[in-house]
Amino acid sequence: MPIERLDHVQLAMPPGGEAEARAFYGRALGIDEVIKPPHLAARGGCWFERGALKVHLGVETDFRPARKAHPAFIVSGLAELIATLNSHGYSLVEDQPLKGYHRVYVDDPFGNRIELMEPA
Repeated sequence: MPIERLDHVQLAMPPGGEAEARAFYGRALGIDEVIKPPHLAARGGCWFERGALKVHLGVETDFRPARKAHPAFIVSGLAELIATLNSHGYSLVEDQPLKGYHRVYVDDPFGNRIELMEPA
């Protein structure tokens, strides 16, 4: 029984961070928010999905951001996305080149590391 694909990425956030998550994932990154099933919505957090891209934010009471572990999103129009993120006040960090890609890192509002990659 081989694993076929990744369904979603779950990242943690502190309690009460839903508005900040919506500002970053929804408005700055442009990923649509979807309604969580009612039995899961009671736990807090929010889900963002567009096609096969699914990023779920779950609440952790003793939250600590993921600094090394991170999702990497393939994007088109990285320069425009960088400009959008900068205009929303998010700082980006460039890393060593990775053959075949232009890439940067950005922290979500909670300090979770996110890699943004565009094929060269």
